[in-house]
Amino acid sequence: MEMVEKARKTAHFRLVILDGKIYVEKFRQSIQTRALFTLWGIVQLMRRYPGKLPDLELMFDCNDRPVIQAKHYRQPDSGPPPLFRYCSDWKSLDIVFPDWSFWGWAETNMKPWRIVLKDMKEGNKRTKWEDRVPYAYWRGNPNVCPWRADLMKCNVTDKNDWNTRLYVQDWDKEAKIGYKQSNVADQCTHRYKIYIEGWAWSVSEKYILACDSPTLLVSLHWHDFFVRGMIPQKHYWPVRDNDKCKSLKFAVEYGNFHTQKAKAIGEAGSSFIHEDLKMENVYDYIFHLLYEYAKLFKYKPTIPPNAVELCAEAVACPANGIWKEFMELSLEKSPSNSIPCSMPPPYEPQELKSFIDAKVKSMKEVEAWENEYWEKQIEKQ
Repeated sequence: MEMVEKARKTAHFRLVILDGKIYVEKFRQSIQTRALFTLWGIVQLMRRYPGKLPDLELMFDCNDRPVIQAKHYRQPDSGPPPLFRYCSDWKSLDIVFPDWSFWGWAETNMKPWRIVLKDMKEGNKRTKWEDRVPYAYWRGNPNVCPWRADLMKCNVTDKNDWNTRLYVQDWDKEAKIGYKQSNVADQCTHRYKIYIEGWAWSVSEKYILACDSPTLLVSLHWHDFFVRGMIPQKHYWPVRDNDKCKSLKFAVEYGNFHTQKAKAIGEAGSSFIHEDLKMENVYDYIFHLLYEYAKLFKYKPTIPPNAVELCAEAVACPANGIWKEFMELSLEKSPSNSIPCSMPPPYEPQELKSFIDAKVKSMKEVEAWENEYWEKQIEKQ
């Protein structure tokens, strides 16, 4: 109980599941409607698997960056606060949970994930990979962090062509013209897509990976709940963050020369998103995450005095406009006919080490090819 209370410091809300019902105590307003759609998602989980989750309570922080630093909790009884959020990193202990946009991101007109996946499958069919523009594409807001501003230096100019086509996304302008240029299903037109983090991990990651084009993934500092299961040279192509332009240029040159391998990476990454990350699996991930978390409790949670009971009607009825529309689109209309998938056993330490070592080896291999390519370019001069 003390550990959970310590997590309140930065939390936006406390969630309690008690005897099959959900209660929420709100502490502060989140960015946009992140908290609202996260809570909506948990309500849908309970509608999908009614009565299946044990009693628990948790604290949820809807901001971007992790805050529970592992270095402060190295002693056996130090009790790190179990704080849930959308991403973490290797230095932090924050518990990673699927982000709000799986149920829709109304402020950017991003529909719920089930619908987006269908749209992207259709979008992928419009242009065969071989017929796509043979450059690396990125569209986003470069003003949120220095590394994105640095990426914009790799854009094509009269003097340099780094094999990239980079575009600034102005969300205010997009809102005025009805988001006509921000439909992710219409952005599967280039052979390569670039993913680069924002202020932390970026919601854009899953949309970029779903395009049947190899994702050129700039070195990650943060992870969401699924990306650690993806393998370089199988699901994506790694790009150095300390020499982006040269790394991107080489990636495109390599892909255009090894088209079968490039196409296979694009298809494998996209298949991971469309199959492993389909909404049924997202719900099962959340179910198992909360089920395992609940096993750690040594006390029975109680309903806080300021908490209110949550059900679909209580969340959706006050909503209006596109917010209400997205809730209706992502509503779980009836309980699932099947139980949650079986959780595989945890990795043995040696298994996990081998998996991570193989990923590191694959990235170092790409770096060696890159170095060799640029050394030859210097020799040619």
